This record gives sequence, structure tokens and C-alpha cells, in this order.
Amino acid sequence: MIQPILTAGIEVALWTAIFAGSGQATIGSYPRESYLAYALWAAFFARISSNWMYEFRMIEEIDTGSVNSVLARPISFYEYYLSQFLGYKVITSLISLTVPFILTLFIGVSTYHSRFPAALLLVFFYLVLVHTVSFSIASFAFFFNRIHSLTMAKNIALWLLMGELFPLDLIPEPYRSWVIHLPFSSGVYIPVGYLTGRLGHADLLKAFVSVALGLLVLAPASSALWLAGRKRYSGTGA
Repeated sequence: MIQPILTAGIEVALWTAIFAGSGQATIGSYPRESYLAYALWAAFFARISSNWMYEFRMIEEIDTGSVNSVLARPISFYEYYLSQFLGYKVITSLISLTVPFILTLFIGVSTYHSRFPAALLLVFFYLVLVHTVSFSIASFAFFFNRIHSLTMAKNIALWLLMGELFPLDLIPEPYRSWVIHLPFSSGVYIPVGYLTGRLGHADLLKAFVSVALGLLVLAPASSALWLAGRKRYSGTGA
């Protein structure tokens, strides 16, 4: 909880200073309260949407050869880590999201709390996509060493594409439409925008479709990459 609280505090201070310095009542047609609400929720949703820890574990399993113990179990490597990943995220979500939920109730920034279940459902659907991406990156460990650098590059890209740093509707066209319609915006921008009133029900539905299409593309590719890696794997090690 500490990391997103600190991040949210910095973001709130940043947007407060931006509005004070600009002397404008709105930026991009949205008032200061909208950006403060976005900053509060975005820090916590971004923390939930990340998957570097379990990605590192999958890579380490393959690098050290301890993947043998997982391959011998009556469950796939993908499902084994997906179940752990989602279980961990359920616990952290229930605990951490109470902070912005309570804060937005008391400080009066724009938040539609009745939309919270649908926004959270989108995030967990997005987590399946994120895990599939992590599974693909981990599969490269069958072919190359030091795959952790790919994880860092992916994290930096998602930091921008999810809308954690700033609302994606501030990006100029034509890039704005491209980025928003990518499934990665469903990690932060879409659910937070839906919660804070920047987006409507139609945008949320489009986000579900975007994530589903992303899974249809990534799932076969990641499966093929894993099978190709398994054929190269010698089965030695722990």
C-alpha cells in the first residue's frame, strides 16, 4: 500500500501545481477535481495491473531448470502461475483499493462509486492479458539469457500505454485514438476514466472487446513460442 500512496500523493501535488501555474479552470476540458480523482485511482490500479514479480519467477524457473518440478504436475506452466497471480491480486486489491475508495468519499472529488465493480472486472480481465504477455517473455528464456531486460522494457512501455503517468486523452491526435484503442489502456486509463466520469459505458464495453481481441492474438502466439522452447529444453537442472 505504501508505494501507490506515495505515488498518488506526488501525482496529486503535481496536478495541483499544474492548475495553479496555468491559471486555467480546465485542462483538456476537464476541471482540477477530475485530474485529482484520476491521480488517486490511477496509482492503485497501476499497482494492481503490474506483473513483473511473477514474470521474474517464471524466467528464473526456466533459467535454473527448476521448471522441471512444474512440468511434472497435472497443470500447465501458464495455469500454475496464472492461478497464483490472480489470487495475489485479489488479496492486494481488496486491501489497497479501500484507500482511494474512502479518500474520494471524503474529499469530494468526482468519482462514480457505483461503477467500481465493472471497472474492477475489466482490470482482472486485463490481468489475464498481462499474464499472457509475461508468459511469452518468459518463454524467450528457452532461447536467450538475461531475459529480465525485456521485462524492464515492457514495464516502461506499459507505464505509458496504460495511462499511469497521465490520462491518455491528453495525447494529441492521431496518436491518442491509437493508444486508447490498444488493450493496454484497460489497465489504468479505461477503468479509472470510467470511475471518474471521463468515459461512459460504451467505452468500457469497447475495452472488454479490445482485451478479448488481444488475447485472441497473443494466446496462440505465446503457446507456439512455449512449445518451440520446450522442444529446445534439455530437462537438466534442479
